[in-house]
Amino acid sequence: MKEFWNQIYSEIEYAYRQKPNDFLKENYTKIPKGKVLFPADGEGRNSVFLAQLGYEVAAFDSSEEGKIKAQKLAIKNNTIIDYQVGTVETLHYDKNSFEGLVLIFAHVPYTLRKEFHAILATLLKPNGVIIFEAFSKKQLGFNSGGPKQLEMLFSEEDIRNEFPTIDFKFITTTIVDLDEGPYHQGKGSVVRFIGTKKI
Repeated sequence: MKEFWNQIYSEIEYAYRQKPNDFLKENYTKIPKGKVLFPADGEGRNSVFLAQLGYEVAAFDSSEEGKIKAQKLAIKNNTIIDYQVGTVETLHYDKNSFEGLVLIFAHVPYTLRKEFHAILATLLKPNGVIIFEAFSKKQLGFNSGGPKQLEMLFSEEDIRNEFPTIDFKFITTTIVDLDEGPYHQGKGSVVRFIGTKKI
């Protein structure tokens, strides 16, 4: 996976453009001002967006090329992000230390996913907010991007099972018009939710 993303992010253009994800843009105000973590942040379009708005942003990805692009984007927008290369298991973020957690198209192999989400949830403060969008299992019927393996896609049931410490404010599977660069283009099926960590 690391080699795959390094190849994608080494291209001159931004794979998913430089604009933030629409769902995040519409809902970021639900996150209290403070520290926000962006796992699988890629080229930084979402973390840079929130950093510009006064949030203290931490981000990570397995791709060194992603970090290079993210830092360039932060400089271009006169802001700072704390971007690490590694996995959530190796980076040792403090538990209960983030007001927000933003997971945008963070697709990881199914065998790792449950532990990945469990660790991330421990990093969120009680009542901290999580914003999530990823491709649903119905995405295999579309040609607008995302993994081609069913087990890497999501159902609402998957999400409820993998985030037992989250109180879901809403969760939905919906069709969206994606316009996020050449790799996310056209109609697609996504699962979205906003929730808070239970006390």
